[in-house]
Formats: sequence, structure tokens, C-alpha cells
Amino acid sequence: MRARRALAVAAGAAAAAAGAVLLRRRAGRRRDRAELYFDDGSLVTVVQGEPGSQRLLLHARELLAAARG
Repeated sequence: MRARRALAVAAGAAAAAAGAVLLRRRAGRRRDRAELYFDDGSLVTVVQGEPGSQRLLLHARELLAAARG
């Protein structure tokens, strides 16, 4: 019974460590994006690197900088 509990704790710790590694890797690949919501409920996401996205993302960065003061 103790061995089974110890194994469960070790497996939980390993899973937590693996999750932390995956989150760090994903955060390192984060790219800028803008999400445009329309009145009809539709959504368009513009991601950095897509054709034509640079101009929109530049304006979005400027708006965020102005809003943050």
C-alpha cells in the first residue's frame, strides 16, 4: 500500500515537471496576434508572420502602449 502511494506521488511529481517544461517551451514560441470580434459573433485571428499582419499588429501595439500609459 505504501509503495503504491509512493509511486502515485512520484508519478504526480513527474507529470507536474513535464507540464512545467511544456509550458516554458510554449511560452518561448509565443507570437503576437490580434483577435477581431465582429457583431455577428464571428472572430478572425491575425497572427504575426501572416501576409498583411505587420501593419495591423503595429497599430495594436501602439494602442496597447497608449492605454497602458
